[in-house]
Parts: sequence; structure tokens; C-alpha cells
Amino acid sequence: MIKKISDKDKKDWENFLKSKEKIFQKEHNKKKEIKNKKSLGISDKDKKDWEKFLKNKDKIPNKDFVNKTNIRFEKIKKIDLHGYTIEEANEVVEHFIQKCFHESVTKIIVITGKGLRSKNVENPYLSKDLSILKYSVPEFIENNKSLSMIIIETTDAKIEDGGSGAFYIYLKNKNKFK
Repeated sequence: MIKKISDKDKKDWENFLKSKEKIFQKEHNKKKEIKNKKSLGISDKDKKDWEKFLKNKDKIPNKDFVNKTNIRFEKIKKIDLHGYTIEEANEVVEHFIQKCFHESVTKIIVITGKGLRSKNVENPYLSKDLSILKYSVPEFIENNKSLSMIIIETTDAKIEDGGSGAFYIYLKNKNKFK
């Protein structure tokens, strides 16, 4: 038994389907909009702020040219200790560091050498490693209390400044030293 559908029932069914389609379309658009916002990661507030920024005609100061008062410009000096004995090197370094501090030098490059041509290899009573300037000068500086008060730190040098045959000494600012 097949029942014939009335024209009114057909219209009601079509209206029902259209309403469902509209609801589905709205939900689909909302999901798409939410997905787009998430993928961009931009909130409405951020969009408004950006638009306000673009409309603003005020000049923005270039931060590279703003007068910076707290920057300490790097003043570098270098000392080469090749050919010095341990005692001579320690004395020369101590005077050099103090002189640099008073001249407001910020960084000292101390070249000690790697000890490859050191004569201590011939003497069996001297330590091959510990008597080389590369090790003894930093140890002397570290143990000297008057020097350690004006030094921020000592670090290994970069290859272009001597690599393992040199080290850096960073000095405190004499104007702020108390």
C-alpha cells in the first residue's frame, strides 16, 4: 500500500530540509571561522590594535639611534707574553691589568701561547703542563686579591684572538668601582 504525499506535506518537507541546511551551513561557517582564527593565532583585540597602529601617522623612533646612556663601549687592549718567564709574565700582567683598569679598558686579550716550543720539556724536574704561561698566568690572576677585585671574569679566547693560546680578561668599570 503506497500512500500519496500531499502537496502541503511536500512543501513542509522541503522547508524542513532547507532549515536544516541553513543550520548546517551556519555551523559549518562558524567552525571554519574558528579554525581560521586558531590557525592565524590572532585575537580580535590584536587585530584592532594592529589596525590602530597602521592608521597612526606618528613617527616611531628608531631604537638604533636613540641615545643610550648605560652602554659601555668596548675598549680592548692586548698583551703578548711570548718569551717571558713565569715570574716576569706575572709581574707584567699585574701592572698591565692595573694600567688598563685606570684607562677604562673593558677587555684585555692576554696571549700566552700554547707552550709548544717551551724549554721546560727538556728539564725533567719541571712539570710539562703546569709551568707553561697558559696555565700559570690565569692561576696567578685568580689568586691575586687586588686583581680579582677589578676583574669581572676571565674566559677562553675565540680562535681569531688566539684560541687555546690566549684568554680574555673583562674589567669592571672604574667609575662604578667602590
